[in-house]
Amino acid sequence: MSLSSRQSSTALNFEQVRVLVIGDIMLDRFRYGQVSRLSPEAPVPVMHVKDDKIMQGGAGNVAANLVALGCTCGVLGVIGDDEAGAQVRGLLAKGSVDGSGLVVDAGRRTTIKTRLIGGSQQLLRFDEEDVDSLDPATEAAIIDRFDSVIAGYGIVAISDYAKGVLTDAVLAHVIRRCNELGIPTFVDPKRADMCVYAGATLIKPNLAELKTATGVSGHSLEQVTKAAEALIEQTGSMILVTMSEAGMTLFGKEGERWRFLAREAEVFDVSGAGDTALATLCAAWGAGYEPEQAVRLANVAAGVVVRKLGTATLTVEELALALDSEDQETHIGVASLSKARMQVLTWKRQGLRVGFTNGCFDIVHAGHIRILQEARKRCDRLVVGLNSDASVSRLKGPERPVQSESSRGIVLSAVDAVDLVVIFDEDTPLELIKTLKPTDLIKGADYTEETVVGAAEVKAEGGRVHLIDLVPGLSTTRAVERIRSGEMAVAKEQLLEG
Repeated sequence: MSLSSRQSSTALNFEQVRVLVIGDIMLDRFRYGQVSRLSPEAPVPVMHVKDDKIMQGGAGNVAANLVALGCTCGVLGVIGDDEAGAQVRGLLAKGSVDGSGLVVDAGRRTTIKTRLIGGSQQLLRFDEEDVDSLDPATEAAIIDRFDSVIAGYGIVAISDYAKGVLTDAVLAHVIRRCNELGIPTFVDPKRADMCVYAGATLIKPNLAELKTATGVSGHSLEQVTKAAEALIEQTGSMILVTMSEAGMTLFGKEGERWRFLAREAEVFDVSGAGDTALATLCAAWGAGYEPEQAVRLANVAAGVVVRKLGTATLTVEELALALDSEDQETHIGVASLSKARMQVLTWKRQGLRVGFTNGCFDIVHAGHIRILQEARKRCDRLVVGLNSDASVSRLKGPERPVQSESSRGIVLSAVDAVDLVVIFDEDTPLELIKTLKPTDLIKGADYTEETVVGAAEVKAEGGRVHLIDLVPGLSTTRAVERIRSGEMAVAKEQLLEG
């Protein structure tokens, strides 16, 4: 399934998705108040507590996000035989999360994270927890519980907060069994050695975790790419790197790459943003969205919850509204040359790869759509150069184009893969390419790299040229000829009947 930029909230339907969340269950406590002075005892703020809230944390927050999106969800984890454990059970039940997968270990405390928040500023967090690995009996109970419930789920989210529940044996069993059953697994990791997650469908490290796992330092796109490729080699998994205000980048196992920028926003609290991203990714994947579209939704969702205080969730309606807003900013439509030049420059300054392809697009057919979709996979933003009416007439003859340049531009700008359309009046797009300076130039495989207009100029700037296979038998010229032949046949029949 692909994600249309014009979809409404009713189109984002995850009600048939069933996700099992496995990992570290915890209780998040938030104490809210006001700070107006420093303590006379020490140079620390004094907070007058006005409100106290508890929420599901860790793997429980992933589950809460999934339910908020409309999914059916169950959790598998360990709690203590204590008050906090009872509160966790109550919150799961209240939130319509199946908590039958919880295993009670009387020798462990239920993890509690308490945050003190003055106004909108988090002042302090203190944790009460046991982080030793599970004892053999509890570990065996987790594995047995997993085997007894997994048949009821279509997606598994592994939420690792390094609290000792996800042992090597638990991880190996869960991932191996899911692969046998054809169930996708998504990991939010905390281990330094990510080989323990090998075989998972996708692993979602942040920049710090990626650096620790691979030893590759730096925040440039080239360095992140090098580290992600090393991690793919180690694990055989797709890698989704979350980069805070820089957004997310998805790396496929065959060298594919998709980058998604975070929207500028006032950040109130990042608590649980990773949980929201993981939940949205699982929901979209389970609903049949393509990997890059599922990640796009996850990126948008994370951008929504950082505007909220506390461990937050979001609804399908909130996600749809944010998605619509992003689409209005991203899909520029038909632009003047000056606006296109400034937009491409802005994208490049943001570290995005800007692709360019061109054509007459007189009658848009499946071959055109495939080239545009494949072109978009090779860059972060795609610009289409569109021949003007005068240009088409010179190239194709006085009876062309069939559709005006304004009509053709509107059609192209409505294609999801296209981010910007700019019309040019010359016979070739060479001057347009020189002006825009794209990083990637894409054409059909009926060309060679040497015959692609602008290839030398793009490569001289350090860019790349891509040739995409065409759909056999599809041609606008032949389509126009067939239409005209059909019209003549009808006219002849009418004359004979008369």
